[in-house]
Amino acid sequence: MTRANGARSGRRPGNSGTREAILDAARFRFSEVGFDKASIRSIATAASVDPALVHHYFGTKHQLFAAALQLPIDPQEILAGFAVVPVEGLGEHIIRTVVGIWDSPVGMPAVAAFRSMLASDDPTLARTFLLEVVLKEIRPRVDSPPGTGAQRAVLAASQLAGLLVTRKILRLEPIASMPIDQLAATIGPTLQRYFTGDLPLES
Repeated sequence: MTRANGARSGRRPGNSGTREAILDAARFRFSEVGFDKASIRSIATAASVDPALVHHYFGTKHQLFAAALQLPIDPQEILAGFAVVPVEGLGEHIIRTVVGIWDSPVGMPAVAAFRSMLASDDPTLARTFLLEVVLKEIRPRVDSPPGTGAQRAVLAASQLAGLLVTRKILRLEPIASMPIDQLAATIGPTLQRYFTGDLPLES
């Protein structure tokens, strides 16, 4: 018997297909309800396994999300660095960190993962990763005046997505070969303006 989402009913033993079943269920749940609302238990239920097996194979929900998106690093490692940076220095720090990852040995699979997400008919996972993982912890820090945090996060996401496409996919010069320090000094202030600068008021 098979459910509408492709998950089989009944309990799945811990065989060689369990990991793939969990990843399929995770992608479905993350796309359906987003990162925050997709619990380990709900993913386990969709995969017809015990929640303990999800933790056994993947550890934390952040690690499961990274595996579901085929990211080579745990997003939590990135977020830990963002949390300790003063708000007024976020723009350049994020550019240095993100571009540093793209240009590092893990960059190729990371870019490939984003390329797959951007090319997908359903961009939900890419949007979820940017807004609910990478920028989630930053949003409340830049919510000044109150109520602008979400808008600031989306503006920052647009800048990062554009930089990724320009540098690593289209490879447009001079951005494709620009040193990280120069990128941070050039694009960091734009990102910073989104975080802490004045925003146009709604008419």
